[in-house]
Amino acid sequence: MAEKKSVNVKVLNMAGEEVKKISLAGSVFAIEPHKQAMFNAVQVEQANQRQATAKTKVRHEVSGGGKKPWRQKGTGRARAGSSRSPVWVGGGTVFGPVGNQNFTLSQNRKEHQLAVRSALSLKTPDDLVIIDEIKFAGKKTKEFVKMLEAVKCDVKTLVVVSEIDENLFASVRNVGYAKVVTTDNVSVYDLLNAEKLVMSEAAVKTVEEALK
Repeated sequence: MAEKKSVNVKVLNMAGEEVKKISLAGSVFAIEPHKQAMFNAVQVEQANQRQATAKTKVRHEVSGGGKKPWRQKGTGRARAGSSRSPVWVGGGTVFGPVGNQNFTLSQNRKEHQLAVRSALSLKTPDDLVIIDEIKFAGKKTKEFVKMLEAVKCDVKTLVVVSEIDENLFASVRNVGYAKVVTTDNVSVYDLLNAEKLVMSEAAVKTVEEALK
C-alpha cells in the first residue's frame, strides 16, 4: 500500500500560536485509505452497540387461551383449540425476536489498525490540528470553547489526548459539537464523523507507536 515518508505539520499552543513543527509518520498519517477496512470497523462498532432488547411473546406467553373457543364440530367454522394460536389476533408470535439475540461482530487487530490509519490519513492538513499540551487548571467550558476557536475548530471536532484529564473531560461535557477520547479509545467511526481532529503532541506519539 502506497504511503508517504512523512508529513510536516505545525504544532500550536492552546492560544492558536505556532510553537514548532513536527513530522508525522507517513505509515500512520499518510497511507492510501482502505475503504473496506474502515467500513468493516464501523460496522463492527455499531453492531456491538446493539442491546438486543426487542422481544415478542410466543404462544405460551400470551394471556388467555385456557378454554377451547368453540366446540370442534357443528358450528361451520374452522377448528380452533386456543385463542393463543399465532393465526389469531392477539395470539403468540412465531419466530419473533426473543430478547437474547447476539449481534456481536469482531475484527482482527491488523485490519482494525489499518482502518484507524486509513481514517487518520483521510484528514487533510487543514483538518488535523496538533497542540503541544491540552490541559486546564479547572473545569471551565468557556476555556475549552475558547481553545477550539483559537485553533479554528468550532465545528464537529474530535479531541484525542494521551491520558485522562478530569478537568478536560468535564469542560467538554456541555459542548455538543466536540468529543474528547484517549488514545486507547479512538474509534474509526469517531474519526470519520468528525470534521476536525485535534490531537495533543503526546497523543500523536502514542498513536504512532501503537500503529507503526
